[in-house]
Amino acid sequence: MKLKKWIFIAVILTILYYTFIVNFLITLSIIVSLYLALKLYRFNSRKKLNKLSGSKELFKESELGLFIALVAKVAKADGIVQKLEAQLIGIMFDDIAKVFDEKEKTRDIMKEIFNEEKQKDGDTKQIAQALNKLLGRNQHKCRQFVGFLIQLAFVDNGISKEEEKVLRDIVQELNITSAQYDAIVRKFENIMKNKQQTMSPKKAYEILGVKESDDMNTIKKTYRKLIRQYHPDIISSQDKGETYMEEATAKTQEINQAYQTIKDEKK
Repeated sequence: MKLKKWIFIAVILTILYYTFIVNFLITLSIIVSLYLALKLYRFNSRKKLNKLSGSKELFKESELGLFIALVAKVAKADGIVQKLEAQLIGIMFDDIAKVFDEKEKTRDIMKEIFNEEKQKDGDTKQIAQALNKLLGRNQHKCRQFVGFLIQLAFVDNGISKEEEKVLRDIVQELNITSAQYDAIVRKFENIMKNKQQTMSPKKAYEILGVKESDDMNTIKKTYRKLIRQYHPDIISSQDKGETYMEEATAKTQEINQAYQTIKDEKK
């Protein structure tokens, strides 16, 4: 009887060992392997990315370089890069530069590409075609890029006829249908309508988190800090859902409106 009991216990312990201990070790080894693979992938991706900052030509032909070229086309479409557009583009350069080892050099390269493309005409479709080829089937990243371009056009009080034409050319080459483009624009229009309602000075001060007694220099610093905090980040947006750009745009527009309301009141 005792022998059977010990055999039974041995069998149970063996089953438990293979069920829990061995499976746990296998699971743990899989997790560690996946973690190491992810680290290696990120290391190689960063190494590949940092090669771009070694050559303006390499950067220009990359996804980021082509996107910056399209940003330049949209920004200068109506003849002038507005102050808010320039501010948003400057912040975008900072966002992108942060992922590179040579941040200042990368930022300078991006500024050069932007300024060069701003002066050129007639090559928007070719740039969009080249970007589409690099993006392949990555529709999420494609829509995020388009969302940023539309947001840039909206930041200076809506899309002008010239900006509309440039945007239409871009989305056509990126294989985004007119219906899809119109749907994205409508979402931004709804955001603008909601934010264009009259804002009281009291509400404006609350949004910026400043006091009526603060001088404009202090208010401006706070405003710029908030814009940097809540603006649409083109790098972060690639790992986030479709609503990210809309929410970031809504907050940016609210901050802009609050700042403008306070500026008007203090005149």
